Amino acid sequence: MKNPFEYGGVVGGGAFCNREKELKDLVRAMENAEKLFVFSERRYGKTSLVRAALRKLPGNGYVSTYVDLWPTDSEATFVTTVARVIAESLSSSVEKMLQTSKKFFGSLSPSVTVDQQGKATLAFGLAKPAQVEAALEEVLETPARIAAKGGPRVVVVFDEFQQILEYGNDHVERKLRSVIQNHQEVGYLFLGSRKHLIQKMVLDRKRPLYRAGGHYPLGPIAEEHWQPFIRQRFNDAEKRIDEPHIHELCHMTQGHPFYTQHLCHLLWELCEPNAEVSGKMIQAAVKVLLDRESYAYTTQWESLTLPQKRFLKGLAAEAAGVKVFAGEFVHRYGLVSASNAQRAVQVLLAKDIIDQDNGSFLVTDRFFRLWIQSAQRA
Repeated sequence: MKNPFEYGGVVGGGAFCNREKELKDLVRAMENAEKLFVFSERRYGKTSLVRAALRKLPGNGYVSTYVDLWPTDSEATFVTTVARVIAESLSSSVEKMLQTSKKFFGSLSPSVTVDQQGKATLAFGLAKPAQVEAALEEVLETPARIAAKGGPRVVVVFDEFQQILEYGNDHVERKLRSVIQNHQEVGYLFLGSRKHLIQKMVLDRKRPLYRAGGHYPLGPIAEEHWQPFIRQRFNDAEKRIDEPHIHELCHMTQGHPFYTQHLCHLLWELCEPNAEVSGKMIQAAVKVLLDRESYAYTTQWESLTLPQKRFLKGLAAEAAGVKVFAGEFVHRYGLVSASNAQRAVQVLLAKDIIDQDNGSFLVTDRFFRLWIQSAQRA
């Protein structure tokens, strides 16, 4: 029997846990052509969630464009990436993509190239840097052109949206703001996996995208939803896991979808048919996971300064929501002063080792958090 717990990629079907309210909210936002910023930590399942929501839209009435901005590093790559994805969403062959591109993106000099394997691909060119601004506006206006005059409704999803902060200027942000505010028949979802960066983009009055859309923070999956999901998948394989043990593993992963699925995946493998999960089995599964990551975690740990290590030890040991700048936390973990804690936070945020969470912070990698805890007990 195939392991029912999936992690590390786009999850769908029976492997997708709950998120029923979120699915309804996102589908409704797309139907209403809203502009919505959806943000959470990394590996929270945003991509899986949004793709599931897109599948619920009627295919004959909508055109959906899903743009992964992670590989982009400049205005030019943003422009060509968005153009390519729009062309792909409207066409089924390279020849039709070229026709679509010539119609909408003439300034990008679309062409078809053949790679070393003989595969034909769509290519774009920007002859001069000065063309980028005009091409940017042309590409961003295209969704509204598609939806105009009784055309299909259009939904554009920008994944890893915080990547545009790496472009070296705010041209894309400013152009997006000026263009999309006039698009009444186009829905936009902006997905971000570094919460503090997305929040800065949309909540800082000095930023071009300040209040440019609604905010939709994606939280962990509650234990009440994990309980039946996990129990049923063990039962289907004639394996058993009781409520206290599900509670234990949810406490370890803090309800984070990736880490909960990952731990359950290994636990399911360790548990034989007609057997029951025990506390020792959970500890064995955790040990296997931490041993696999030990080298990477040790390397990361050794790259940190003493105040950063002390801060992480405290964050890993305390309950969620701890006030890390309060005197009690600062003195308990040897940080000397609140300013030392603040400096540690700035570096750890930049390294994506911690993230903000309702006025406090948390360790983004839940297994790294367990590794820190185990290292303190050793």
